[in-house]
Amino acid sequence: MDKPQPFDHVPEVLDEQACLFLLQSRDLGRIAFNIEGREEIFPVNYAVEGRIIVFRTAPGTKLKAVPNLPLAFEVDSWDPKLAVGWSVVVKGEAEEISTNPGRTAEHLRRTLARPAAPGERWHWLAIMPSEISGRRFHVPTPRGERT
Repeated sequence: MDKPQPFDHVPEVLDEQACLFLLQSRDLGRIAFNIEGREEIFPVNYAVEGRIIVFRTAPGTKLKAVPNLPLAFEVDSWDPKLAVGWSVVVKGEAEEISTNPGRTAEHLRRTLARPAAPGERWHWLAIMPSEISGRRFHVPTPRGERT
């Protein structure tokens, strides 16, 4: 039995522009935060406006805990035919913008953040990034497998 081949190179570190491009190419990510000593991770449908990530939620854990807490937001993808994957992580804080006055909040509420989960989701949260990072990697096809 053949040993698995190692990665053919180290992951490519993506600059912020590439990360934002990849974030804009998807609409489902994961928000992660710590509440009362417990790590929580939730999938959310989102939109990107500039560097700001916007999503909608219903009353509950995310709405109660997320505003003004440090958090991470992650999006990734894997293409098995090309054997290429990527991951983008955004770190920062979020604020509720559901009723904020002003052009910026109004503009953010016009994004195409459309929740796929059932139920009413009228509360808008905006993640203000303090850090955006990403990696892209290629995994070679093991010998004996076809692409």
